[in-house]
Amino acid sequence: MSDEKKFKSGFVNIIGNPNVGKSTLMNMLMKERLVIATHKAQTTRHRIKGILTGEDYQIVFSDTPGVLDPAYELQTKMMDAVNESLVDADVILYVVEIGEKRLKNEQVFERLQKTSTPIILLLNKIDTATPDRLNEAVEYWHELLPKAEILPISAKENVNVDLLINKIKAIIPEGPQYYPEDQLTDRSERFIVNEVIREKILLNYQKEIPYSVEVVTERFKEDLNLISIEAEIFVERDSQKGIIIGHKGESLSKVGKEAREELEKFFDKKVFLKLFVKVRKDWRSKENDLRRFGY
Repeated sequence: MSDEKKFKSGFVNIIGNPNVGKSTLMNMLMKERLVIATHKAQTTRHRIKGILTGEDYQIVFSDTPGVLDPAYELQTKMMDAVNESLVDADVILYVVEIGEKRLKNEQVFERLQKTSTPIILLLNKIDTATPDRLNEAVEYWHELLPKAEILPISAKENVNVDLLINKIKAIIPEGPQYYPEDQLTDRSERFIVNEVIREKILLNYQKEIPYSVEVVTERFKEDLNLISIEAEIFVERDSQKGIIIGHKGESLSKVGKEAREELEKFFDKKVFLKLFVKVRKDWRSKENDLRRFGY
């Protein structure tokens, strides 16, 4: 019995400034497109778990919103998720870009410096850096976070991602299997639908529009060959509703088509998707609306 492999499990939380590649890394670690990732800051609003189960381990990754100084209530809720992630982690993955300096929220950075939780600092996007810049970055971060292990990676190009998984497996403690082995995330199918639609809005609209949008799936009905979905897109002002819909509904149709194609890939089934646009004034600053939207 002593030769039997011990099962290891742990919670590994990913933090960093907006747009450093946290969501891309999460998808690469999971080998599955679980979370939305765009070139725009503040793509991630919720804490989203990805569950990676092997023969003798289970790693529960947690993607978190980008660290910032909150300007309104929604961003305050996003920072609450980041602060939680510093408390309940067995390992913290702190993602930075080459040349980046500190976190955009000083209090969060100070907590990071004081934590006793093991930190792996990931120097991301090394495919775009010279060896000199990489060495400078290693020295800079070693001085600021001397206890952190520093690992250069490229989440996008899958450089050193398998090595990172091995390092995590070495650190996490022995423990139980928290989730069934075939479960990939703690989030519901409706949540996945909301996020895919929101991603297409982020990619198709400019300026403030994507940040003023929330998506709620009101109907998700799955049959043998078809998933029928009705979702509501909420905006803060009447003028935004017109922009989302576009001339003769063309803009909304494009979002619907792209979201449907993405969802058909994810669920591996035909999808019928119907979208509605509604105005909920200043929802990002209202506690009741934020609670209704799951924040």
